[in-house]
Amino acid sequence: MAGTGRRAAGHIVWGMSDATTPNESPGFDDMTRDIAEVPAVEVIVTVAVNLMSAAAVKLGLTEDGADHKDLDEARKLVHALAGLMDASATEISSFHAAPLRDGLKSLQLAFREASLVADEPGQGPGEKYTGPVYG
Repeated sequence: MAGTGRRAAGHIVWGMSDATTPNESPGFDDMTRDIAEVPAVEVIVTVAVNLMSAAAVKLGLTEDGADHKDLDEARKLVHALAGLMDASATEISSFHAAPLRDGLKSLQLAFREASLVADEPGQGPGEKYTGPVYG
């Protein structure tokens, strides 16, 4: 299955493609046109929010947290989010960046709390980009 991005209610919805008949799914040209209409900032923010959500699940921060907790996976997601935030810092406004940075820091702190053996300062997920994170 390939990942798809669909525009719904003013937002891009990323998900896995599902089995649909050709009449139900938009054509490639329609999807390309939809993506072409989405500002880059919206794509960046949407990807960041998806990374944050996935990291929160893997950190066990959801209602069924223990069932989905996987710190190795969480580390990868938090690190990817930090890299995206670092790379896009000059491309998105502080209006968009500030809450994403706050969310990133919260995830980094949650990772530190969830770890049985704490990383050295500056060695936690994403700290290559953010510097050491302290509570």
